[in-house]
Amino acid sequence: MISAATHKEASSMTKAINRLLATLWLLLSALSLTATTAVAEPRTNVDYKLGQGDAIRIVVFQNPDLTLDSRVSESGTITYPLIGTVDIGGLSIEAAEKRIAQGLKDGGFVQKPQVNIILIQVRGNQVSVLGQVNRPGRFPLETANNRISDVLAMAGGIAPQGADTIVMTGIREGKPFRREIDFPAIFINNKSEDDVLVAGGDILYIHRAPVFYIYGEAQRSGSYRIERGMTVQQALAQAGGPTLRGTESRIRVNRRMPGGEITKLSLEAHEPVLADDVIYVRESLF
Repeated sequence: MISAATHKEASSMTKAINRLLATLWLLLSALSLTATTAVAEPRTNVDYKLGQGDAIRIVVFQNPDLTLDSRVSESGTITYPLIGTVDIGGLSIEAAEKRIAQGLKDGGFVQKPQVNIILIQVRGNQVSVLGQVNRPGRFPLETANNRISDVLAMAGGIAPQGADTIVMTGIREGKPFRREIDFPAIFINNKSEDDVLVAGGDILYIHRAPVFYIYGEAQRSGSYRIERGMTVQQALAQAGGPTLRGTESRIRVNRRMPGGEITKLSLEAHEPVLADDVIYVRESLF
């Protein structure tokens, strides 16, 4: 016969064991959930576009001899064993993997290559803003959806002496890319399609704004920025107008023609001013 005390002691031990098992089960469940989440988590940097300066590691499944650490060159290429130069600048990591795999397969080196690229160091995920901006420099692209307007905001906007046109260069699909964009037109003329996406390694350059020169019988001789659609009369007004001895009716413009020669023109007040025009305000005859 088992005494009541012994039975009670056994029951307490059973409960303790059950509590311990329950605790272990909870811990195992938590670890399992963590592992599942880690496996199911989407691959990082899947939308990242490879750019110049990026350090990568290339691994081919069951082919350890083809493992390579490399850096993307300024032209957007790497040199890979067996297949030589490969253009991967501007490609996503997945697209770059497919391009290398296709090269290995087409060359007959690996029948069914499984290529993985690991991003070791990100240097291409920056954009350079140069020229006439308030804070020129290199700026990181925090998302894959940064546009020209976003990058210019990072650089403090175009400086007062900066031109309206932005020259954008970079690499797209392994090929050099260049585009000139009229930035104010994006907002003035509702050309939102010109507010294009930027990619790592892109360079935005803002040149000095075009100017005209005015001298002679003008109140304030010198050089001035040409505003959008500026006319001869507006240019004269920018210089304070003619002096008491000058006249608006005797204005001469020295203009460089497409062939490079300088031509003297007598323009009407409503005609446009072009870059590097030299305006001479002559003295009144009376």
